[in-house]
Amino acid sequence: MSSAVSIRELKQNAGPVPMHEVLHVQLETCREKTTKTGNPFYELRFADAEESLILRVWDNSPMFPTCSQLQGKTFYELKGEFGLGNDGKSVDAKKWEVRALEEHETEMVLAGSEELRRKQAADYQFIETTIDGVSDPRLKALGTKFLADFGARFRRTGAARDYHHARRGGLVEHVAQMMRSAVQICVAYDNLNRDLLVTGVLFHDVGKLWENAYVEKGFTMPFTEVSELIGHIPMGMEIVNKLWREVSEDTALSNGWEQLEPTSGRVRLHLLHMIASHHGELAFGSPLVPKTPEAQALHYIDNLDAKMEMFDRGYVVSPELAKNVYELSLIHI
Repeated sequence: MSSAVSIRELKQNAGPVPMHEVLHVQLETCREKTTKTGNPFYELRFADAEESLILRVWDNSPMFPTCSQLQGKTFYELKGEFGLGNDGKSVDAKKWEVRALEEHETEMVLAGSEELRRKQAADYQFIETTIDGVSDPRLKALGTKFLADFGARFRRTGAARDYHHARRGGLVEHVAQMMRSAVQICVAYDNLNRDLLVTGVLFHDVGKLWENAYVEKGFTMPFTEVSELIGHIPMGMEIVNKLWREVSEDTALSNGWEQLEPTSGRVRLHLLHMIASHHGELAFGSPLVPKTPEAQALHYIDNLDAKMEMFDRGYVVSPELAKNVYELSLIHI
């Protein structure tokens, strides 16, 4: 059986001459449309664990009748000659064919490419190890409980709907890389509270588990009532308060916490402030601006990792302005 490539690999490898490729993808939508001259065509939107693409099938294509039989949210193998469209998102295809994937093939598509699976597994392990190394027992218990209760949902949540880490499991990648930066920044600035900053990184976007979570068996990120009416920052603060109450009420965990300094109330307050202010400015959605060293550091670490990811993704699809110079404005940096 031919080895399937990811959509990202297709975009990286595609050129003016179509290449024979095999793709394993989920069909998100299949819409019949008409051109300005009234000719019908289908617009198929496919996705995998990292990217999405649009395939337009014109009425003179041998595959045009087949498109009416394709089912949305179904996983398919596409095999044929593919080239990248001028917009960097659509695909030109010739002599292609399609078949539904079997269950074991579908599971592999959901998990992503081998490289992505390996990266996300390493990232999640790094998060677990880093939280296990937190010395403040209150923050360690909080982080450990979150991973135990919500780890599966965390693993299928994107960091955003667009721009950066906008993929299944992207929030795990974002949080892990931010933690790596936070640990090193605490070496450079030893006045920072490492435990608080690391825990703030873990929880800064926790509300996105209800705003940017993908469905269990697909690449659809549905809008929800709670995300639209509350948003991820207030939701994140609510989740932290809920988890804090639960770990505080566990006497096996909380024994002796009343003697710790700073007090548990102050630790919780500073963590909540980091979540509330991590966007950095009122204009960007934060209820208030960072007012502590850890909150300021968290904001810049978050922004840095988002920008680095956007550059990385932009190099895949942005056209060259000159040799080795890319039109990265296309990704809104």
